[in-house]
Amino acid sequence: MTSVNDIRSTFIDYFARNGHEAVASSPLVPRNDPTLMFTNAGMVQFKNVFTGLEKRPYSRATTSQKCVRAGGKHNDLDNVGYTARHLTFFEMLGNFSFGDYFKEQAIELAWTLVTKEFGLDKDKLLVTVYHTDDEAVEYWKKIAGFSDDKIIRIPTSDNFWTMGDTGPCGPCSEIFIDRGDHIWGGPPGSPEEDGDRFLEFWNLVFMQYEQTGDGQQEPLPRPSIDTGMGLERMASILQGVESVFETDLFKHLIDSASSAIGRSPTESTVASYRVIADHLRSMSFLIAEGVLPANEGRGYVLRRIMRRAMRHATLLGTSAPTIHRLVPTLVREMGQAYPELVQGEAMIAETIRLEEERFLKTLSRGLQILEDESTGLGTGDTLAGETAFKLYDTYGFPLDLTQDALRARGVGVDQAGFDAAMARQKAEARKSWSGSGDAATSAVWFTVADAAGATEFLGYESEESDGAVLALVRDGASADALNAGDEGFVVLNQTPFYAESGGQVGDTGTMESEEGARLIVVDTTKQAGGVFAHRVKVEAGTVAIGDALTLKVDHARRAAIRANHSATHLLHEALREVLGSHVAQKGSMVSADRLRFDFSHTKPMSEAEIAEAERLANAIILQNAPVETRLMAVDDAVKAGAMALFGEKYGDEVRVVSMGTALEGEKAGKTYSMELCGGTHVKRTGDIGLVKLVQESSVASGVRRVEALTADGARAYMGEQENQLKAVATALKVSPRDAVARVEALIEERKGLERQLADARQKLAMGGGASGGSSSEDVNGVTFMGRVVEGLQPKDLRGLVDQAKKQIGSGVIVIVGTTEDGKAGISVGVSEELTDRFSAVDLVRIGSATLGGQGGGGRPDMAQAGGPDATQAQAAIDAIRAHLSA
Repeated sequence: MTSVNDIRSTFIDYFARNGHEAVASSPLVPRNDPTLMFTNAGMVQFKNVFTGLEKRPYSRATTSQKCVRAGGKHNDLDNVGYTARHLTFFEMLGNFSFGDYFKEQAIELAWTLVTKEFGLDKDKLLVTVYHTDDEAVEYWKKIAGFSDDKIIRIPTSDNFWTMGDTGPCGPCSEIFIDRGDHIWGGPPGSPEEDGDRFLEFWNLVFMQYEQTGDGQQEPLPRPSIDTGMGLERMASILQGVESVFETDLFKHLIDSASSAIGRSPTESTVASYRVIADHLRSMSFLIAEGVLPANEGRGYVLRRIMRRAMRHATLLGTSAPTIHRLVPTLVREMGQAYPELVQGEAMIAETIRLEEERFLKTLSRGLQILEDESTGLGTGDTLAGETAFKLYDTYGFPLDLTQDALRARGVGVDQAGFDAAMARQKAEARKSWSGSGDAATSAVWFTVADAAGATEFLGYESEESDGAVLALVRDGASADALNAGDEGFVVLNQTPFYAESGGQVGDTGTMESEEGARLIVVDTTKQAGGVFAHRVKVEAGTVAIGDALTLKVDHARRAAIRANHSATHLLHEALREVLGSHVAQKGSMVSADRLRFDFSHTKPMSEAEIAEAERLANAIILQNAPVETRLMAVDDAVKAGAMALFGEKYGDEVRVVSMGTALEGEKAGKTYSMELCGGTHVKRTGDIGLVKLVQESSVASGVRRVEALTADGARAYMGEQENQLKAVATALKVSPRDAVARVEALIEERKGLERQLADARQKLAMGGGASGGSSSEDVNGVTFMGRVVEGLQPKDLRGLVDQAKKQIGSGVIVIVGTTEDGKAGISVGVSEELTDRFSAVDLVRIGSATLGGQGGGGRPDMAQAGGPDATQAQAAIDAIRAHLSA
């Protein structure tokens, strides 16, 4: 049997032998097309090459591109598990020609691969072509020996590819295999074409026209080739199975799911296992690239994928997190081809587990809400579609789960209403979607890159150099000169200015010419083709293309940035030591005044954890160890233990930055920190001075953030903290080391004095120092005592009532306390034997109403209330007395 991994390597090796550059898969989050939510085809990373905006050092390429189709225009999510071929994650094998070979060689290469390398029976193969593409028809007859009945002309857009409303376009030729009459379906173009008998597995796109704005198609000067073969579909063909889910890779994933769930798939449950296996791949690869479940954008699509898989797990009987346990099997199957899975395994599993826990809570809550919303509905009734959509959209409760839950009661769901609400939501999403990836680089920078080439960066070793002006940009267009007062961009052949990248801010500084031009560099960014764009304000003179400039980086600012950047590396490793190996960088900001580091972790750090991370980082700083930088092949660097940020685009060679020697733990005696990094760093760890963590917070679900200061910033911060401590100690008239103990003693002393003061006030109040009299009287045969006291808090009134009860034995006591702000509190006590006649709650409400208050509460024998008008204190007592007299 030919495995999925064998098919992938056979395809790549075949085209590499035929002069194609083997290019690694680009990330699932596109870097060059903000209109795409996810990479959905092999040509995405070559889009600018096909349009002529970008040039590569090769004219032929081959890839195995990881793709996701689960959102936007290309969305196969709802079909997965119920058809033989739909997947949300798949690998697209492809070969590309950028103005090199065209139709004849593309067809010949494809035919040789499928019939000789893969050994497919040519009698079972047939192709489609665009109905006017006579040229492709003749090549298929010549190369494959096909008769007319094996070449099907298709007149629709299915066989004519366009990049958009304008741009490259051209006819397609799709290769199909007839899998036998035991499978229902007809050939393409027939009424039964939607069946599975004839399976399309390779699409050859012949890019030969330019679609213009007026709808015309002009021949391209250099026609190109773009092909796409579904790896999983080819695996099903070569392995002789009817579904992609029966191939070796999916069989292993489904077996793992069956073992984790404790049940074997049956005819009625196999779709759920297929959903779990497919969605496991999508969620794992997206998480490996830094996409996390969220309520919008890419994170929302990921959450939908995850929760759909989790729902199917619950349908199979699971009641605890299960899917995260399948990650090791996926890593074992695909980790060799995609090492980001190996690197991110711990984080992937942890993210899935946390989302599973959330979903199980959502499931319980959703069922309760559904019960509330459907109360009163019976057999034959229908739940409103808007309600079902609310459950789906707001609470993550899928429609089919709603239908299943109501089916037992004979209640249906208004599908049309649900679909209408869904359509409205999708329409709003389409309006708001503008891409959440990197903004597309404007065409001017591709023009500049073609003319100027990549900028040579000298800033690792130098902060000053000379440079020749190769291009100028002002107001989004190329310019010949910039004059005094102008703002724009300067591109040079070489520069010491670091361009913003990897979280490190761009350098600032100055540029000067011998002719008197002076430019202030306010930022440096990286544009297409490795061009460094220096954003400048021309302070004096004129700068023109061809001028020589003396370049100076702001040294003090760069030194502070270097210290902060190196500190992020040490903190990254320290956090992994303290919190665990699941910690992975999720973003950073390195500026001159501080650093910010985002990382994967599920709960706030304790004060002890923060202190320990700080201690470990500072221990390496104190080593004053040299910071070593090496250029290595990216694979060698990762094998050596260097941490890489997957989703980042690395070249053939990478800079590996190493710092310090671990003093404790499993890494004792080995390099402490080793990361792939293109930023600038200190020469020795001691140059950082020290690192001080000043804040820890949450950024998003599963992501925490620490902010820290280094060098002078850290010293200034700690100096300010010390000054504040000294000021406190001086005020307390103790040494700083005794300040905490003295403050604690003062707090205890204050508490004691407050208790004494409260006791004294109560004694004074009961001793007759208050207005309203202090003796008791007989009211309608009941002993009554009422008095107004000043300066007592409402909480102290109850104690006075208890004392008065002891004093009079049996009766009713009313105490009204007034405060300096003109408010009053009232407390009423009734002896136990009188509660059948009088309720303290009723009496206190009478008094409260007189004070301008409302209500009051307590027990029949003791109740309290308040009011805003202390001037009515005696009136409140009189009102209660009058009630007793009635």
